[in-house]
Amino acid sequence: MSEPLQVVAIDGPSGVGKSTISRRVAARLGYTYLDTGAMYRAVALKCRMAGIEATDEAAVAAILPPLNIQLLPARSEGEEARVVLDGVEVSEQIRTPEISMLASAVSALRPVRATLTRMQQDIGSRGRIVAEGRDTGTVVFPGAVWKIYLDATPEERARRRVRQLRERGGEIDEGKILAQIVQRDRDDSERTIAPLKAAPDAVCIDSTGMTVEEVVERVLDVVLHQQKKAG
Repeated sequence: MSEPLQVVAIDGPSGVGKSTISRRVAARLGYTYLDTGAMYRAVALKCRMAGIEATDEAAVAAILPPLNIQLLPARSEGEEARVVLDGVEVSEQIRTPEISMLASAVSALRPVRATLTRMQQDIGSRGRIVAEGRDTGTVVFPGAVWKIYLDATPEERARRRVRQLRERGGEIDEGKILAQIVQRDRDDSERTIAPLKAAPDAVCIDSTGMTVEEVVERVLDVVLHQQKKAG
């Protein structure tokens, strides 16, 4: 029987704050932060740049063999992880609502999931990472020691996303953002391959009404409690 992976797997729907929570938890634990969602966004951006429909499995599969994605630490605590795609930094380009929707489409394609899952598992095999996404605890790292499923109401997630986008400048249609989140939930939960769901042994945390620090402390409580039990 293989040893449990020293991985904190944090899953949850779009806009629930997985990236922010994962970055802070990783920093507090001294672990590496693995933003799996950014990897799918990078593939979605590559499809758009190549003029390929995100649902065209054969065409998307054809651009995967030379795929080179690097995840770099954020420049500050308040920023997302930096992403380099085929040698070019695309950190800003992949964080738009449009790319978010395209990422949901490409993530349903078997070749994409197989390619990125292998990349993620290779990184995670060394342990001491915090990985976030939609199937990290169910598919990518089923042997992870700690599994967390973050959730919040669609309305709460839409408010958070709008606030985040407005901080970057520009006018945001709140109704459109909410509709996109609801549609993304449906797409991610109903896809055939690796649908969004909590692992059977995951600790579920509803973050509606909670501050970021409260959620971070709750996740750390889960990790530290299980460490004490194991010790």
